[in-house]
Amino acid sequence: MNPYEDMRIFAQVMEAGSFTAAAERLGMSKQSVSRRLMQLEERLGVRLLNRSTRRLDATPLGQHYYQSALRLLGEVQQVEHDISGQAQALRGTLRLSAPLSFAMAHLGCLLTEFLQLHPQVDVEVDLSDRAVDLIGEGYDLALRIGVLEDSSLIARRIAGVERVYCASPAYLQARGVPSRPDELAGHDCLPYGHSRQVQWQFRQGGKAQALQVTGRMRANNGELLRDAAIAGMGVTYLPTFIVGQALADGRLVTVLDEWRPPALQLSAVYPQHRQVARPVQGFVAFLRERLVQL
Repeated sequence: MNPYEDMRIFAQVMEAGSFTAAAERLGMSKQSVSRRLMQLEERLGVRLLNRSTRRLDATPLGQHYYQSALRLLGEVQQVEHDISGQAQALRGTLRLSAPLSFAMAHLGCLLTEFLQLHPQVDVEVDLSDRAVDLIGEGYDLALRIGVLEDSSLIARRIAGVERVYCASPAYLQARGVPSRPDELAGHDCLPYGHSRQVQWQFRQGGKAQALQVTGRMRANNGELLRDAAIAGMGVTYLPTFIVGQALADGRLVTVLDEWRPPALQLSAVYPQHRQVARPVQGFVAFLRERLVQL
């Protein structure tokens, strides 16, 4: 009987979603993994998993055991790092997912600096605006902008993300400068996303307002919308890390500033079992130090 090893096997099965995938990760046979979990359930006197031909689902007690196992495994990992001296130097591979536009604006130089500071760390980066499945797809850490869904993931705030309504001077000269949100009904808008029903949020003092906007162009890429706005195609609503330079050199100007909603949050999220991983914690601390407001 090895409770630590049983916890490790069970956690791998939960993360992989099947005995076969967990066995591959562990370097064991599928039969050995299944037998170890059956013995674990017999020893505990409870059922941890509901098994079917298609999938494995944890019972409520199984979920409780999984969360407790993650915490204990993490503590053991931290002790081993401390004893081996690895707490003094980051090492290992960090698998990172990040939003495309943010990464193109900021992450290149930040990753270069981080890797120069920590020569024993390797980084694998996936750029995508989708919310990746960190556990299922094997990521250590993801950067996300906006409201986070409730989950078992750990979230750390990195920085605020300001968004502005803006358009080109030529467009505003031709179409007029909106002074209230409802005046956008007479304007071409450039909304982010594929949905035909996009709502922009407005706030003035304690008053909040949502308005459905329309226009001749929609896209799920901020740089494309920024360039369309610069070309005089309409009013857009984007983070300052995308339109900041165009605002600074006058190609775009802001509108409806007094109706701007509060900043979004850039957060780092990671699975509970990665909370003591030194590269994860080191990179999160690095970002919190370098980024304050975007």
